[in-house]
Amino acid sequence: MNIDALARPEIVAMRPYSSARTEAPGEGVLLNANEAPWSLLAGSEWEARLNRYPDPQPRELVGRLADLYSVPADQVLVTRGSDEGIDLLTRVFCRAGQDAILQIPPTFGMYKIAAQSQDAAIVSVPRSAEDGFRLPEQDVLDALRADDRIRLVFLTSPNNPTGDVVREGFLEQLLEQARGRAVVVVDEAYAEFCRRPSASDWVGRYPQLVVLRTLSKAWAAAGLRCGVVLAQPELLALLRRVIAPYPLPSPVTALALRMLQEDVLKRQRQLLRELEVNKQTLLTVLEGRPFVTELFPGEANFVLVRAERAAELLVFCANRGVILRGFPADPLLRGYIRISVGSAQDIETLAAVLDDWENQP
Repeated sequence: MNIDALARPEIVAMRPYSSARTEAPGEGVLLNANEAPWSLLAGSEWEARLNRYPDPQPRELVGRLADLYSVPADQVLVTRGSDEGIDLLTRVFCRAGQDAILQIPPTFGMYKIAAQSQDAAIVSVPRSAEDGFRLPEQDVLDALRADDRIRLVFLTSPNNPTGDVVREGFLEQLLEQARGRAVVVVDEAYAEFCRRPSASDWVGRYPQLVVLRTLSKAWAAAGLRCGVVLAQPELLALLRRVIAPYPLPSPVTALALRMLQEDVLKRQRQLLRELEVNKQTLLTVLEGRPFVTELFPGEANFVLVRAERAAELLVFCANRGVILRGFPADPLLRGYIRISVGSAQDIETLAAVLDDWENQP
C-alpha cells in the first residue's frame, strides 16, 4: 500500500523546509543559523546551550521512546503533545472542503477542532447513552464504507470521557476496511492505565495505522508537552514535511530524558499502583449516593458520572475548591460529570464536599 496516495497531493509534491540544524547536525564552529555565540545562562547543560537551536528530532529521546513503546526508532516522531500530532495528520491527509474525518463522540474534542481548522468535513458516529456509550462498531464500519471522503478515522482507547477500550477484533476489521481508503489513528493517551496490549504492536503490519502516545497522563508530565506519533517511516515522512522545524525545546528534551531514567520509571510504576487504589476509593465514594444515577468506571484515570442537577453540583463543588469537568456544550453528555482520580487527600476532600451537597436543607 502506498500511503502517499491518501495524502494531499500538494503535501506529497512540496519540498519541506530544511533548517540549519537539519542540514548540518554536527558540532564545530556554528555560523550557519544566525544564533547567538553564547548563552546568557550557565547552569545545566541545556541552559548552556540555549543559544543553539535544538535537534529537530532528538536522537537519544527518540531512541528511549522507541524502547519504551517497543518499536524501531524510525517509527517514532516526537511532537508538542498529542495535539500537534492530531493537527499534523489532519493537515497532511485532509484537503480543505473535500475530505473528512470520522469521529465517535463523545470523545476527545481536538479531533473536531483540527478538522474545522482545516475545513475538513466531520463524520460523526455517536455512541448512545442508552447503550452504555459502547463503541458502535458496525456503525463505524458502515460509515467508512459509505463515505469516500473519509481520510482519517480517530479512535481513543481508552476513550475520553467514557473510559472504554477498543476491541482488538474490531480494530483489525477497521484496518482491513481502511486499507487504501483511510488512515486509522488510535489515540492511546491513557493506555498505561488499562494494561491492555497496545496498537503499536501492529504498526509494522499496517501502513495505514497511526498510534498516538504521550508523557502527559501516566507519566505525570502534562506540563512537559511531549507527545509521540508511532507509524511506519513513509507516513512519518509526510508529517515531517509540515511539522515545525524544532518542535521540542531543549529543556523539554532534557526533562523528557530525565523522566525516562530508571529511578523515575520505578516511581512511575508506583504512581500507577497508587492510582489504582485511589480509583477504587473514588468509586466507593460515589457508589450508592442518591444523586448518582449512573457510573462508568472505565479503564483510565477518571470516571464518568451521570448526576441529578449536574450543573448545580459542579458549581457547588467549585465554590468549595473542588473542580470537576462538566460538558454543558455537548448534547450527548448533558447531565454527566467527569472526575479525575486524584490523591487520597483529593478524594477525601471531594467526599466531604459531596456529603455537604447531600445534607443541604
